[in-house]
Amino acid sequence: MNVLECRGLKKSFGELEVLKDINFEVEKGKVVAILGPSGSGKSTLLRCMTLLETLDDGDMAYSDMTVCQSKDGKASYVSKKDLREVKKKFSLVFQNFNLFPHYSVLKNVVDAPVSVLRRNKKEVTREAEELLAKVGLSEKLDAYPSQLSGGQQQRVAIARALAMKPEIIFFDEPTSALDPEITAGILRLLKELASQKMTMVIVTHEIDFARSVADEVYFMDGGLVIEKGSPEEVIDNPKNDRTRTFLKKLEK
Repeated sequence: MNVLECRGLKKSFGELEVLKDINFEVEKGKVVAILGPSGSGKSTLLRCMTLLETLDDGDMAYSDMTVCQSKDGKASYVSKKDLREVKKKFSLVFQNFNLFPHYSVLKNVVDAPVSVLRRNKKEVTREAEELLAKVGLSEKLDAYPSQLSGGQQQRVAIARALAMKPEIIFFDEPTSALDPEITAGILRLLKELASQKMTMVIVTHEIDFARSVADEVYFMDGGLVIEKGSPEEVIDNPKNDRTRTFLKKLEK
């Protein structure tokens, strides 16, 4: 069963065509990694799939919920009410954490399930404490984001995403703002989530991580999916010259 299906996605900013007829799907319980050079359209694709940007054309659906359909060469979105329901199906972890600076660690995690999902605050607080323990932050419940390291802030962001109990979590370069030692800890946490069959889409430049965790890899360049397949196919035995060139540059 697919949690997400995208067909013929197109997006331009003015004259610049950023996404050119992208097909993309994510099966329940799988990890999909998106690789590619800067400017290839990776982050724009993620922003369109998480409704931070609107598509120009294409079909997109989460499980049994349609997001938009192509009508007369234009993406036609469902109602705002339906989009609010769609947004409950996914969470997004940003590369720069995007925590609320005036909220404590605990309140950052508790806030959305209570205010958006209308869940019981006591129950959510208990779950949030368990999640923060899981990511190694039991001692930081009352701390504020400014008092945390980058790695700790990213762990809070991951706990916050999990607190919404989404069907799928998106990660936009989750380690790009972190130093190598802290990066290793975040990657271990993502591997643990993968082992628990959390459905994830990860835009990353960490090739070894993608090789060891992803079930499927998409390589993007110039707004197109140039190659997709298993890590063994795309990373270890790429068929396309652009994929090979990109991977060689990363190895240097």
